[in-house]
Amino acid sequence: MSTRIQKLIDNFKIFEEKEDYEAVLDVIQKGIFFRGTNLWVLIFAIFIASLGLNVNSTAVIIGAMLISPLMGPIMGIGMGLGINDFSLLNTAFRNYLFASVVGLITSTLYFSITPLNEAHSELLARTSPNFYDVLIAFFGGLAGIIATSSRMKGNVIPGVAIATALMPPLCTAGYGIATTQWTFMFGALYLFFINTVFIALATFLTVRILKFPLMHLPDPVKDKRAQRIVTFVVLLTFLPSVYLGYEMIQKERFVRNATRFIEMEAGIEGDYLLSKKVDPKRKKIELIYGGNPISEFQRQRMTERMKYYNLENASLNVQLGFALANESEDRNRLLNLVDELNKKEIALSQIESQLDSIQSQSMLANQILKELQVQYKTLQEAYITPVSRKDAKDSTTAISNLVILDFSTKPVESDLKKIKDWLKVRLRDDRVRLIIE
Repeated sequence: MSTRIQKLIDNFKIFEEKEDYEAVLDVIQKGIFFRGTNLWVLIFAIFIASLGLNVNSTAVIIGAMLISPLMGPIMGIGMGLGINDFSLLNTAFRNYLFASVVGLITSTLYFSITPLNEAHSELLARTSPNFYDVLIAFFGGLAGIIATSSRMKGNVIPGVAIATALMPPLCTAGYGIATTQWTFMFGALYLFFINTVFIALATFLTVRILKFPLMHLPDPVKDKRAQRIVTFVVLLTFLPSVYLGYEMIQKERFVRNATRFIEMEAGIEGDYLLSKKVDPKRKKIELIYGGNPISEFQRQRMTERMKYYNLENASLNVQLGFALANESEDRNRLLNLVDELNKKEIALSQIESQLDSIQSQSMLANQILKELQVQYKTLQEAYITPVSRKDAKDSTTAISNLVILDFSTKPVESDLKKIKDWLKVRLRDDRVRLIIE
């Protein structure tokens, strides 16, 4: 192996920067406990995060994540698993549950008394976890434990706290409880559980890779029993995470394939796609149209096309939004929809016409500038715009052109008259108004 390649490989080695085992263990143990200062900081961070979610402020939520101490017991769980320290694992897990319950109660209390109960984007983002949340939690956990285990710690832990976002889903779960929206609660707790599992898993794997010393009990029988318990806890933590990761990949793949199917195959001549709904859990696609009746042949054709998008096992529900069009009420709704579409088309046409007019005026000004500069070298700029003229005698209104010419040296009066006469012919406007600057 060449020296250059060896140097490149050496850049990725972390064992030389590894902190002493006792120092790493001490740092993690200090971050586990929630009493006194740590507990109050957690409560205040929960309030700040709840306020940020309530007013939909990303900056406030980031601030809450920066001061949140929730990472401590989760890394303690991973550390306890990694070194077979059942006592550390038990302490970290109990403090993790205590902190989670306190956070849930605090956020529920806040959202129970706040007058703002609307779910904004920051709240909604915490209710539908996907596979990318798994990756964020896992790589965030890796960054956190590697930084903690290194003498070159830097400023990694605050960044990990922001990236893994432990605080917002806990607050969103409190919002779900306070407003009795159980889908919010379960979705947010699901995301919180994912973050916990994968941060702890990343810590466990890193501790084993760094070969921190394993703890052994004096009694061989108790030692083996403790190792079996630790192994069971590892499997209990790891296997659900694999299942959750697999489920999320499948859901993401289904949503991606369904979206592509709708974009390519959902167009039906004479119909408008009013709404679309993709349910990855039930593997169901629902399309609602407005317009002409949809034949069974069209439905069957769309269903047959699903196999080309790996959606063979999915169900397709195609409906007409106004299925009872012969009823007066539904007929009126359909006519209102068509009327609204026509109004939007007219408005769009007017906007396009205005843009064309502005563009043509700009082109005309450039052309007139070029034509006049051939005769008058001192002409620098030309402005042309249509203006409304009001006649005070007969109260009539007419549209004429206002022309502003900017000369470096003002032409003589005879030349100005020639220019004005020429503009009348060029613009086909006998009432053209000329201003010389």
